[in-house]
Amino acid sequence: MEFASLATVEGVPYVILNKSQILSLGTSNIQISEGLAGVEGIPLPWPWSCSTGPDCFSSKNLALQAQKKLLSKMATKTMANMLIDDTSSEIFDELYKVTREHTRNKKEAHKIMKDLIKVAIKIGILYRNNQFNQEELEIVDKFRKKLNQTAMTIVSFYEVEYTFDRNVLAELLNECKDLVHELVERHLTPRSHGRINHVFNHFADVEFLTALYSLDGDCRPHLKKICDGINKLLDEKVL
Repeated sequence: MEFASLATVEGVPYVILNKSQILSLGTSNIQISEGLAGVEGIPLPWPWSCSTGPDCFSSKNLALQAQKKLLSKMATKTMANMLIDDTSSEIFDELYKVTREHTRNKKEAHKIMKDLIKVAIKIGILYRNNQFNQEELEIVDKFRKKLNQTAMTIVSFYEVEYTFDRNVLAELLNECKDLVHELVERHLTPRSHGRINHVFNHFADVEFLTALYSLDGDCRPHLKKICDGINKLLDEKVL
């Protein structure tokens, strides 16, 4: 079986088709461009499944395989589950709904969630390919602990009425943001750092948090489902 390779360049996922061509997955449109030397990646089966034989190349099949590999090759169980397991998918769905409800903008809500997933995938690829040095691995550990603390705080503020403090939660989320920026400082482009800001600036916005935790607000049912999902991930040691 022939193989292509999956790799990243400045945080953008690519599939190495051969020595002279690469396939960019960094945009919504598939782009084939000149090859890149010295890039190592994850092996992918070559998509010669057309009925006309090995001379038939399907870029669509290749793109689909690459995306599946991006998800299946996540660095850790935490990273993988946050993207693909049923519980996490439900949390993401509810986050989208409350974001859409608060912003009154379906397109913006979709973009926020898309940026969140893109950043998570890129960090997962970096981790999986051992791109983090020892200092950065220490940041990974700090981030995991901070994320765990933030998750428990989100649930606690929901379960215990009148304990919600939007400033405390916003500070925790901003600390998570700072750790992510620090982790990927030498790996990702300014555009990716912009995505990080876009995601965290929304979820750490005190007005958004106030609406989310309003006892008689429209977001309350969604918050319950989010916290139920987080509790499950905490119990399973995913978070």
